[in-house]
Amino acid sequence: QVQLVESGGGLVQPGGSLTLNCTPSGITVHELAIGWFRQAPGKNREAVSCIATSQGAPYYADSVRGRFTISRDIAENTVYLQMDRLKFEDTAVYYCAALKPPLCTANAAMYDFWGQGTQVTVSS
Repeated sequence: QVQLVESGGGLVQPGGSLTLNCTPSGITVHELAIGWFRQAPGKNREAVSCIATSQGAPYYADSVRGRFTISRDIAENTVYLQMDRLKFEDTAVYYCAALKPPLCTANAAMYDFWGQGTQVTVSS
C-alpha cells in the first residue's frame, strides 16, 4: 500500500518562501509521477506542478511558473516543491498525489494516491 507523507506547510508573508516535502512509502519516487495540487476555500482543486521520470521538463501551472520549482531526491525518496515569491492567492491546502505509470497529468482524477494535505497561508 502506497502512502504519501507531506510536510512543510505554514504561515509566510507575501514575497516569502516555503518548501513542501512529499515522501512516498512502499514505492520509490522513480516509479511514480508525483504531482502537487492545491485547494483554496470555495474553489476547485487545481494542479500546481508535476514531475515524472519518463518526461522531460516538469509541469507547472501558469499561475506558479517562474516562482515554484519541483524537484526529486532519489536518495531521500522525496519530492520537493520550492515556493518562492509567494502571493496571497497561493493560500490553500496543498496535496501531494502520485500516479503510476509515471506520466504527469493535471487531471486530479487520474491520481491513485493522495497525501493528507498541508496548509499554506500567505498573510501579512
